[in-house]
Amino acid sequence: MSAKPTVAVIGLGAMGHAFAANLLKNGFTTQVWNRTRSRADDLHGAQVGDSPKQAAAKAEIVMTMVTDAETTEKVIFGDDGVLAGLKSGGVLVQMGTIGVAQTDALIKRVAEARDDVAFIDAPVSGTKTPAEQAKILVLASGGDEATRTRVQPVFDAIAKGTKWLGEAGRGARMKLVVNAWLITLMQAVAETTRLAETVGFSGDDFWDALEGGPLAAPYVRAKLDKITGDDFEAQMALQWGLKDARLALQAAGDTAMPALRTVAEQWSDAVDAGLGEKDIAAVYQYLKAKG
Repeated sequence: MSAKPTVAVIGLGAMGHAFAANLLKNGFTTQVWNRTRSRADDLHGAQVGDSPKQAAAKAEIVMTMVTDAETTEKVIFGDDGVLAGLKSGGVLVQMGTIGVAQTDALIKRVAEARDDVAFIDAPVSGTKTPAEQAKILVLASGGDEATRTRVQPVFDAIAKGTKWLGEAGRGARMKLVVNAWLITLMQAVAETTRLAETVGFSGDDFWDALEGGPLAAPYVRAKLDKITGDDFEAQMALQWGLKDARLALQAAGDTAMPALRTVAEQWSDAVDAGLGEKDIAAVYQYLKAKG
């Protein structure tokens, strides 16, 4: 069996931190970098770089997981960025949700800057707790067969499965399809819970009517638990859900998406009302406050 590759994780938000923790748990030599260095304090055994460049220089595979396209570009292309440190033959795995056009531009720019580096587009389906439990799904695209073989053990350490979707950029596209679905579903859960309460039922009564039938999705149960338990600690923060809704609408172009467009408007108002750092289930609180 070949030795496990050294992996660098750039960005230690909820998802990146979980990736690093699971890599360490599975015996990978792990380099990390985060703008706020203290995010790595509990990652015992990780080697903390002073810059993305320093972390990448000691790695064979680099995973970036930061908030948006602008920040992703900075950590990859900056003077102290990943590409300034990553060795020839290394693999860059971009895992953040940054949009379709933005991903396509990134793919082109990486190829122009470093044609000796392989690029994998690999956003994930899942939120904070599934990431901590290595139960997310990787939506991967790009790379030749040899590159995919190299990165698969890394994905196996952080996820329950990997869907290989073809050429680079298709992962970013499927990610927005998946997130558009979960965003509109969350809005539906919040609104129908309010309807249930209006006509004399609780959120638990609503679930009891679904349980055992084809509509009893585990995601619905999880979000109803947050609503009925008044627990809005973020698994996926509302502000990031709004970002993804806007990215999905951008990717849709002229394709009619009236429901998602309305949801984005509602969530924008909810973020403006101070709910942005709460879980997306907090849209229920916003609706309840409106009456």
